[in-house]
Parts: sequence; structure tokens; C-alpha cells
Amino acid sequence: MPLSRPGARTRPHLRPRRRPRIRARAGLPVALATAGLLAAGCANPSVGSDRDDPTRPVTLTFWHGWSDAGEVKAIDDSIARFEKLHPHITVKAVGNVSDDTMNQALRAGGSDAPDVVSSFTTNNVGQYCSSGMWADLDPFLKKTGVDKAKVFPKALLDYTRYRGRQCALPLLADAYGLYYNKDAFAEAGITRPPRTMSELKRDAVKLTRRTPDGGYRRLGFMPNFRLYQNSPDRLFAQWGPRYFDRNGKAQLAEDPATRDFLTTQRGLIDAQGGYRATEKFRTTFGDEMSSQNAFLRQKVAMHMDGEWRGLMLKEAKAPFRWGVAPMPVPDDRADTYGRGYLTGTIAGIAHSSRHQNAAWELVKFLTVDTDQVVDFANAIHNIPSTKAALASPRLDADPDFRTFLRIAADPRSTALPPSNNGDMYVTSLQDFSYAAEAGKVPDLDAGLRGLDARIDADNLQSEN
Repeated sequence: MPLSRPGARTRPHLRPRRRPRIRARAGLPVALATAGLLAAGCANPSVGSDRDDPTRPVTLTFWHGWSDAGEVKAIDDSIARFEKLHPHITVKAVGNVSDDTMNQALRAGGSDAPDVVSSFTTNNVGQYCSSGMWADLDPFLKKTGVDKAKVFPKALLDYTRYRGRQCALPLLADAYGLYYNKDAFAEAGITRPPRTMSELKRDAVKLTRRTPDGGYRRLGFMPNFRLYQNSPDRLFAQWGPRYFDRNGKAQLAEDPATRDFLTTQRGLIDAQGGYRATEKFRTTFGDEMSSQNAFLRQKVAMHMDGEWRGLMLKEAKAPFRWGVAPMPVPDDRADTYGRGYLTGTIAGIAHSSRHQNAAWELVKFLTVDTDQVVDFANAIHNIPSTKAALASPRLDADPDFRTFLRIAADPRSTALPPSNNGDMYVTSLQDFSYAAEAGKVPDLDAGLRGLDARIDADNLQSEN
């Protein structure tokens, strides 16, 4: 999904950053702009029906967030393939829909609400499932013989369900890896990308170049959490964290991996000159999605990013040789090298749809049909979201892209667990991590206990 900017992010730098996307056109029904419908968002949601006959003529409304011309074409091509297989079903696609707009419409129900919905924000799955705004898909999976455990990788299934309720299915995925400057590596005498955190620190120091006035010409690896896609939950994935215990209580303070993660990140900063100096250098970086991107401008020699960055580097004709590898892992977990952070787009059925069986046919086609998933993944350069599609020989053969396919297929790769209050716990982790990397948390253990208490209090408030 190239040439896009952050979507589904209402508070810059505080919400989990997902694949950037363009907001190019509105594309929403005029009725959604009326005060009446927005006010109705607080009303009790209407109840749909799963009694419809999916073989009878029907028109479905499908809301999605894509807006870039190439992305919209890929959606339209997908719908054309579906309508060819199901000539009695017509699909009206509406793009560039935000989660907020979609949620208001689903709460209101009525004829203006969609039948099929998709979202870039996996962190909201807990809310979608617990509120009932998205229909439970398990009955549809069962009656059509789809074994979800055999179709989808576990990590992707984990972020589409909440407390046993499968209210969404994966619709392509994003994986994160390490981009590295091969020319800079050769200059520094480094023969391969780092595989452990100690190797990452060692190589980052070798690759860092200072200016005569004590500033930086290039940093080996910018670990600061405020940089682009460097949200702390993404790097934390290399430790395989468990955010909650079996009872849903936050357990970051109890897991030694949390302390190791934060101290390792701070060690990366200190080894390259300290927080104040590296943060000052970060503020000189250009916009992530522009020609002034820090990796493209060779201000960093190594950089964590998603699979889409490779296509953008090629389109920009990067003036250096580059490669991709999995992110390094903790030294005491070297055998887990190859894992990474996963997230993705999700699709489901609106609870208020009166055509849920027909809607399921569209959801099933988009998420389960191997050829469709492969075609869509190739069209927008994202990771396919089924096991069969990941193994398909029809996938983009680009070796850099295939690195991300292997990360996505690695059973140790992880995604954020859903919560009933959406991404609030991730925002709390980010706020804490910003303070920790700046040296503003004098007692890390006490700080983590306070973080757990804050997360639990927010979860309890959401339940009440």
C-alpha cells in the first residue's frame, strides 16, 4: 500500500502507528454527515438478520478505508471477481471510511449502515466483539465448513477475536523487519545484518558517523520510540511479550522481558551518544512518507519498517544498495530469530445487516479464497493472510518482499492482544516508554507496577 500516510490515528505519537494511508477522497454517503445520524450513534444498535437467502438478488454495501487510486482499483477488481462468481449479489463499495464514522453508523443501524466492514485498526477488535457491533463469525464459519485454525496463522487469528468471539477475519497483513544500507555495511566492514540485540548495538556504533561539531551525519540505528514506525509495542514483539495474564490483568511488571526490553532500548540510545543528542538529530528528519525519509536520505543505516517500504525505496530510486532482514532478537532468545511484529487489515459483518448470509459470502471470498488473497496481496504489496496464500508460488517473487512473508509465517511472530478498551493499554505503554527512554523513570520496577495499575483501571472502567 504505497504512497500513503497514517490513518486511524487521532492523537499523533500516542496511538499505535499502523500502515500509513492516504486520505484522498471522502466517498461517504451524504446521509452520514447529517446531525441526526451522528446523534443517533448513542442509540441502541439495531439487530440484523442471518435468515436471508444468499442465493437471492441483493445489494450489499461494503465500507473500507482504502483511498489511494491503486488501492481502490485493487478493491474494485476484487469485487468484480466476486460478482462474477455471485451474479445475484451486487456490491456497492464505499472507500476512505474512518473507524469513527463506521462506529457511529453501526451504532445507529438503519438503511445507511454498511453490511460488510473493514478496518485498519486491529486494536479495536476487543470493542467490536464485546459490543456486538460486528457479528460473530463462528456460526458462518461452521456452517460453510471453514476451519479457521487451518486457514489462518495463529497470530492473525489472535487479533481478530476477543474472549472467544470471532467477530472479524484477517484481510491481508503487515509485517515489520530491518531495512539496512548495504553500502554503509560494506564501508564499516559488516558482512551481515545483526541477529541479536547485542549485535544490533555493536553494528549501530560502527555505522554511526559524527560531524566535527559533535552532531551526526548518520546514526547506525535510531531507537527512539517517536520515530516513524518505532512504536514501542513493535520492538517489544521481539521479546514475545504477554501483556495480560489469563484473567485479563496487566502483567508487564511481572514479566522480566519488559525490563530487559526497556533497558536494551535505552542501551542502544546511550551507545550512540545519549537521548538528548539522538533526539535532537531525530527532529531533523523529514516526513516518513516523503522523499526526505531518514533511511532514504541515509541519515540512518538501519531502520525498522513494514513490507511496503521496499516498493517505495524502489520507486524513489534509492541511491544506495539496501536489504531486508528480520529484526534482531534478545541474546538469550537467539533461537527465535526470524520472528517479528504483525498487524493487518480486518473484515467482518455489521451486526445491523439484514443480509448477513450474503455478506458472509463476500467476507469469505475476500479473506479465505486463496487466489483472491494472493491477487489482492500482489496488487497492493501487502502480506497475504492465509497459510495457503503465504505458500503460493503466484506471490510476488521479489526476495525482499519474501523476507516479510517468512516473518509473517513464523509461528513465533506476535500481534497485539485485543482489549475491551481498544488500544488504550498500548497508549499507556507508549507514554511510559517515552518517559523511560528520556531517563524520567528513576525506579523502573515501581514505574512498571504503576503502568499495570493504570492499564487495569482503564480496563475496569471500560467494563463498567
